[in-house]
Amino acid sequence: MSIASAAPDQVVERPQLDHPSETKTIYILFAIGVAGLLFAAWSIYSDLGPNTSVAHFWPFALLGVALVIALGFEFVNGFHDTANAVATVIYTHSLPAPIAVVLSGFFNFLGVLTSTGAVAFGIVSLLPVELILQVGSEAGFSMVFALLIAAIIWNLGTWAMGLPASSSHTLIGSIIGVGVANALLRGRDGTSGVDWGKAMEIGQALILSPLVGFVAAALLLKLMKFVVRKAELYQAPKNGAKPPLWIRCLLIFTCTGVSFAHGSNDGQKGMGLIMLILIGTVPTSYALNKSLPASHIAQFVQSSTAASQVVDSKASGYNIIGDPRPVVTAYISQHEISGGTYPALSVLVKDIAHQVETYGSIDKVPYAQVGNTRNDMYLASEAIRFLMKDKQSELSAQDVDTLKKYKGSIDQATKFIPAWVKIVVAIALGLGTMVGWKRIVVTVGEKIGKTHLTYGQGASAELVAMSTIAAADSFGLPVSTTHVLSSGVAGTMAANGSGLQGGTLRNIAMAWVLTLPAAMLLSGGLYWLFRAIF
Repeated sequence: MSIASAAPDQVVERPQLDHPSETKTIYILFAIGVAGLLFAAWSIYSDLGPNTSVAHFWPFALLGVALVIALGFEFVNGFHDTANAVATVIYTHSLPAPIAVVLSGFFNFLGVLTSTGAVAFGIVSLLPVELILQVGSEAGFSMVFALLIAAIIWNLGTWAMGLPASSSHTLIGSIIGVGVANALLRGRDGTSGVDWGKAMEIGQALILSPLVGFVAAALLLKLMKFVVRKAELYQAPKNGAKPPLWIRCLLIFTCTGVSFAHGSNDGQKGMGLIMLILIGTVPTSYALNKSLPASHIAQFVQSSTAASQVVDSKASGYNIIGDPRPVVTAYISQHEISGGTYPALSVLVKDIAHQVETYGSIDKVPYAQVGNTRNDMYLASEAIRFLMKDKQSELSAQDVDTLKKYKGSIDQATKFIPAWVKIVVAIALGLGTMVGWKRIVVTVGEKIGKTHLTYGQGASAELVAMSTIAAADSFGLPVSTTHVLSSGVAGTMAANGSGLQGGTLRNIAMAWVLTLPAAMLLSGGLYWLFRAIF
């Protein structure tokens, strides 16, 4: 399809998008990818330590396959999503395509390295609690394989059609599909297999973010036209000429900003799943954060005492005999407070405090006990997360604050990401950015509006996308870079009176609507298949 039309007095030149890769470049990128995998293997070997005995190699073989698939998801995510970041600088002739792609890949790499990890564990909390507690089992590996392979299949399919669909939507749909399938296989109602509260919270972020992108980008362009009265900012590039220096700098800044924000948000999705894989396979090294200082223990015991007092006050008149964990697990799965919920949680909180205080520090927890301690901490953290939002709990503001501090101290011990995991995910996402970007770049640059993208439109769309993604990252919410930026471009076209190409928008909307159910069906079906095989 030819590029969108421009005004009669302009000759708009299509950017050069066909740049055959040199064999040397392909070898270099391949070598970087292999080096990343070898670095991951060496890091795991180093983290195992001299006291770790390996009785069976089968779990480590599954670990290797799972890591490759998880990094493959991030690689596909790179060329599927971040093509949006470079479309504006390429179509405004601010940067040649090869330079724009490499720059975007580098800033995606930096974004992953500096990410907080909040999004990573927000994604993980959607998974069924019983599978998280047994992620090293056949069911746990079936879960990881199913959701990652389903996400990769859907992302590759939409990429092949040049549709800027959302990798975030895809992954969350895959997680929900596994949760529903797991519940049905266990003889429960399919709706009980998912944390629907968290799913709704994330779903709202995914639904609202493109609407915010459309409206905010349109308003920003209007504001720019009122404040910055420079005609060249609102004109399409003529004869392939580069924009004025200040405009060019602005567009390059927004491109790198979107790439950095994308890396810091989307890179975390793979991190959370990789950590689950590591915790299930090598709990002695990755279940607990052994880098915490000894001073953390005193703070932890203090917050545990305060939290147990809050829970005990609610547990008066009830008692529990036996193991409290099934009762707490049932509350997390069903979100219904029973007579045993508070006393069971009280026993669990006290037991965790006793374990940690006995060992003296996190790094002194015995190897054989690490996985159990981590699971106890996870159960307590998730139960408290639900209690703080549960209206039935009738907690005061002071109670909520006390429980929040306790949850924070637990999460410090369980929700961490080693530096090497960030590095290998950053490599996968960065390399993916440099491969296969053309299809979606053409869609964003040529097929959304009826006229050529102007400098002001490109800057407005990317400023909004960069800000929206960065804000979502700070709240630990995954958003779709694809939908925010493509809807931002559409918003600027609408604000400019340029007109929109209905066919493209219908295809994007169709992909948006179908992504969740398609990913759910794919992952649910794959989970059922893998459970039948393993």
